[in-house]
Amino acid sequence: MIHNLRFTIWLKCAVLGLLLSTINPQLSTAFAQGSLTPSGAPAPTMKTLAQIEPRTPIFSAPFTITQPGSYYLTTNLTTTVSNAIVIVVSGVSLDLNGFTISSTVANAANGGTAILLGSGLSDITIVNGHIRGGVTNNGSGVYTGSGFGSGILYDFSGNAPVNVLVSRISVSGCLDYGIFLTEGDSAVVESCTVRTIGSYGIYASTIKQSVAVDCGNLALGGDQVSGCWGQCSGSGIGVSGYTVQNCDGWSYSGDGISANTALNCYGVSNGTGSTGNGLRAYTAENCDGFSYSGNGVNAGFVAVGCVGSTQSGGTGLRAGVATSCYSSTGDGGIANKYNMP
Repeated sequence: MIHNLRFTIWLKCAVLGLLLSTINPQLSTAFAQGSLTPSGAPAPTMKTLAQIEPRTPIFSAPFTITQPGSYYLTTNLTTTVSNAIVIVVSGVSLDLNGFTISSTVANAANGGTAILLGSGLSDITIVNGHIRGGVTNNGSGVYTGSGFGSGILYDFSGNAPVNVLVSRISVSGCLDYGIFLTEGDSAVVESCTVRTIGSYGIYASTIKQSVAVDCGNLALGGDQVSGCWGQCSGSGIGVSGYTVQNCDGWSYSGDGISANTALNCYGVSNGTGSTGNGLRAYTAENCDGFSYSGNGVNAGFVAVGCVGSTQSGGTGLRAGVATSCYSSTGDGGIANKYNMP
């Protein structure tokens, strides 16, 4: 009985399917399976190493960068010969990745440079790390020791680099230069620190939010210098620039700050018997200057809202025109004074 019932149901379904296929032949293939043959090889499902880290690692020094691209340190580097990293091609980004480049060369006069830029390069970026040498100051402005001659420097035998950015780099203990690029062009140093450098601390077109301390000839120099502190241990200049803004400059016996235009700055020439200017500028506005026995503030043209002072026999303030200024020890015979005692 059950068997006959199943047969009857099957027969009715078969007849119904036949009738539907007669009405619409496409229904008979509506549920047909497609080809089971793969159309090709499976596509890769994992990224390549170049996709994960599209930069070139630097494992050891000396190392020469000869191809444009992005490079990064994988560890601290120590070189036993002159020059650690040399860049000879434009279009390079170098990330020190928080690591340190150092040198074991016994005499820094033969130590070369930690990062040397070749002649006439452009579009170079160097960021995030440390350069360390063994040079020290004997306390009298004599710098000697081991390690590098310079931290970051371009090849003086050719054209200076353009479109260069150096950021978040610290340099210490070099015989000649800390970070030396060029002024009058597009070379920027920002958020860098330099300490104990025998000659120039930081030199570039634009310097921002940086510090250079215990430098022999010039701590900070550029076209535009802002938000910086520079300290020169000898007769050189603490901070020098065409426009110097919101900076502190200190020199033992030279000018604390020397500028064409100085805005909101403080300069000191504080060595015993120093006749240097605390602050010297063509135009000085809202600036303070102190000198042991020289000029506290020496404005060749105009001083506005400035305060100058000396300790022993100098002149607090000199200017062609002075407005709303104050001098603790005389004003050097200013002919044109306004709103002043």
